[in-house]
Amino acid sequence: MHIPSQSDMAEVTRLTRNGRLREAMALLRRGQTGASDAAKAPQTANGDTAMPDPGEVARSMLGAMFGNAADATASQTPAPAQSRFRRARAKPAQDDPRFRTRRYSAVAGSRDYKLYVPTSLPTGPVPLVVMLHGCTQSPDDFAAGTRMNELAEEQGFLVAYPAQSKAANVKKCWNWFSAADQMREQGEPSLIAGITREIMTEHAVDPGRVYVAGLSAGGAAAAIMGAVYPELYAAVGVHSGLARGAARDMASAFAAMQGANVATVPVSRQVVPTIVFHGDGDTTVHPANAESVITQASAGDRFSVTSENGRAAGNVAWQRTIHTDPDGRAVLENWTIRGAGHAWSGGSPAGTYTDQNGPDASREMLRFFFARTA
Repeated sequence: MHIPSQSDMAEVTRLTRNGRLREAMALLRRGQTGASDAAKAPQTANGDTAMPDPGEVARSMLGAMFGNAADATASQTPAPAQSRFRRARAKPAQDDPRFRTRRYSAVAGSRDYKLYVPTSLPTGPVPLVVMLHGCTQSPDDFAAGTRMNELAEEQGFLVAYPAQSKAANVKKCWNWFSAADQMREQGEPSLIAGITREIMTEHAVDPGRVYVAGLSAGGAAAAIMGAVYPELYAAVGVHSGLARGAARDMASAFAAMQGANVATVPVSRQVVPTIVFHGDGDTTVHPANAESVITQASAGDRFSVTSENGRAAGNVAWQRTIHTDPDGRAVLENWTIRGAGHAWSGGSPAGTYTDQNGPDASREMLRFFFARTA
């Protein structure tokens, strides 16, 4: 893969932040860098040209796409389809004894996580929902935007929020596009699974009611977790994300986010019950990726398929496609929110990347999760 010069990278960053992703992609795929660019690049101690690390280039650029493409859209005069998008600045959570920071360490590294233990938690084994935030977000931010802690108090379950570190990704994106972070018992999947298992060991968790969900890069990470740990997670929620294998490097990640090659994503080895939400006005992750997530989760099995249409808060139209097994139970659900952008549907303005209107993705995910063990 061609490694861009620093001047190329500056231009790619500018194009990405302005939403001109095709031009950024073309520049990244361009052939050899001109001599004038090389002359501008910094020099190492022995006089050689210092080239950026390919891994850092990938993490930085994918972070720029997830973290800033929506910002660029929101900062412009919004079209009607984008007017509901909210990029708020989340307030830090107050010191809450129910919501504490923990740290998990293993061979693959260490990650902080926050665990919410509601006061209403019933005795006996309870469900656990693992929530994976998007780029630039934090556990506090994601909890506020999805209102998942409030729902935990209402319905009685544990919620965990693994936190991506800036050391692993400058924009705090889960590295879903890295081949090494898409494998079982390797990289970030091993850390997220380790956090899940640690909570299961220390609390009365029902092993048949453990779920994982995420937004954007976190949604892509959730799809990976369901695919590589189907025995650990009973169901998966993917909001504005991508399927496992949609990308293996920076170039394919840019292409996947623009909707290219999504049909070539490999299917899972076994059916992974999955619910998907995606706005058809999303300019950060192309809506075509939603169907790719569903196709992968189906493992090639055929189900009875029905569709229904409705309207939610703010007169927002939606379509839900349901794949049911012979017993009539929903195995896959794909929600398309008309006109919605890259934001959590039905979320709270207290968090970033939320849309107050549209169907309540948090409640609908919990309904789908818990119905499987009802």
